[in-house]
Amino acid sequence: MAGLAGLTGHLALALWLVLRPLPVAWVYDANLTPLASLRSSTGWQVLGELLLLAPLGVLLPLAGGRLRAPWLPSFLRTTGASALLATALEFLSSWAPGHVLNVDHILLAVAGVAVTHLALVPGLRHLLRDRRPRAARVAMLAVPPVAAVTSVAVGAGAARRVYAEPTPPVG
Repeated sequence: MAGLAGLTGHLALALWLVLRPLPVAWVYDANLTPLASLRSSTGWQVLGELLLLAPLGVLLPLAGGRLRAPWLPSFLRTTGASALLATALEFLSSWAPGHVLNVDHILLAVAGVAVTHLALVPGLRHLLRDRRPRAARVAMLAVPPVAAVTSVAVGAGAARRVYAEPTPPVG
């Protein structure tokens, strides 16, 4: 549930950022050549495009709820879904005043999601799978094997179990 709530909130924020009209006097032509607009972009613009959808690298697998998923199919699902979302956002933003279609925005958004997924998801899945406290894991190792139940004795209207002590091996 937390993953779905975070995903919904982040997508709402991304939609607001992308679809709000910009007050500009003129705009560039649409860029359909990969990496062509990077020369004219500042470092902050590139960083902003990388970070716009980057949280999806964690939120999409978290919303799926799979703790034991292999990393490659998870990575491919996440980057594929983010590529579709980034493309849809870019096409929607081209209808808003002041925005133009730029394929570099899609590429940078998908790269941000991919890097975030590879950097965080395998470690987070490991932590979530192994979330028992360390003291409980150590205590489990120190507990002797449980003795077998040999019989059930009934007395005074209540059942109670009688345990047999482990016997040493004969030999």
